[in-house]
Amino acid sequence: MTRLRIPLGLLFSQSGDYARLAREARDGAVAAVAEVNHDPAAGVEFEVFEADPEGRTDRYAPLCAELLRGPVRHIVGCITSWSRKEVIPVLERYDAMLWYAPPYEGFEAHERIVYLGACPNQHIVPLLAYAMPRFGSDAYLVGSNYIWGWEVNRIAREIVGDAGGRILGERYLPMGYTDVTRIIEEIRALRPAFVVNNLIGPSSYAFLEAYHRLGIADASFAPACRPVLSCNLVEDEIAALNGMADGVLVAGPYFQTEGTPSSGARSAFMASAASAVQVLASAARTAASHAPEAVAATFVARRFATSLGEVAVNPQTHHLDLPVRIGRAAGARFEPVWQSPAAVTPDPYLSRYDPRATSRRPALRIVS
Repeated sequence: MTRLRIPLGLLFSQSGDYARLAREARDGAVAAVAEVNHDPAAGVEFEVFEADPEGRTDRYAPLCAELLRGPVRHIVGCITSWSRKEVIPVLERYDAMLWYAPPYEGFEAHERIVYLGACPNQHIVPLLAYAMPRFGSDAYLVGSNYIWGWEVNRIAREIVGDAGGRILGERYLPMGYTDVTRIIEEIRALRPAFVVNNLIGPSSYAFLEAYHRLGIADASFAPACRPVLSCNLVEDEIAALNGMADGVLVAGPYFQTEGTPSSGARSAFMASAASAVQVLASAARTAASHAPEAVAATFVARRFATSLGEVAVNPQTHHLDLPVRIGRAAGARFEPVWQSPAAVTPDPYLSRYDPRATSRRPALRIVS
């Protein structure tokens, strides 16, 4: 049987501030490509074209255009929201599709993007709903000074406010900046119930190391008392911290402890990027075409077997139904502490957000 050949672009930075996350995603995509290409029953075969933006935001759009000037119409890539937004005009110009694996801040839906990572109602909303009844509602917010940090912290502010809590402090660091002394001193003085960490890369690692030392110096900042919450840490990152991330609470659709799928996923970033390749392969086979419009047409009333489990792609928003899991960092793994009873329908604009379900505060009663 003749196999449908699919030119596939990979657009991941192998150096720079978020290289660990990018390597996880790239490894997932490469592993899934090898799996599909070695399966005679897959009906498709990928030919990979790759570009490395080296962590520089200004390189994403030119390199995306370079990939799309050839036969490529599908790209698995980008880690930051900056880079994703940089390539959107290029995707529109070439009628191409981006398969975006990381969790992101929501409030976006584009016909040229498939969002395989969690959106806010699948990460920060359930994470805060888990943490606030257990630790309290007063929060300190920290983030990298770009879209992810700004927007996820904005959502956190609203949720904490809905629960009757206070934002005791909010600080941002430039990407790659590692001097967290002032932030740690402020947290120690303000004593929040928990810290929401939306830093990325070296900034996040420096903060987690410093917060770990604070917990040793002052037991009231130990993870069991005042934890750090995160939506974008992966196993490879906490392993490199040698126990200094222990106790951090993380939300994600997949942890390595859930079992190793055929593609060998070791993190949510890896599993999501592998799932991008798997969904594309299955959809293109069904459509007998890799044209983006033909692939997207298969999303209606269809489920796909992936490294994330069986998923559906919402045909209106191109987001995935995903399980929600919360894990506690322990060494190089996340120990599961909670998971949703079923896959959670994506709500990227939080149009169905119910403060009562998150804060567990009693509803207002009107007595006449």
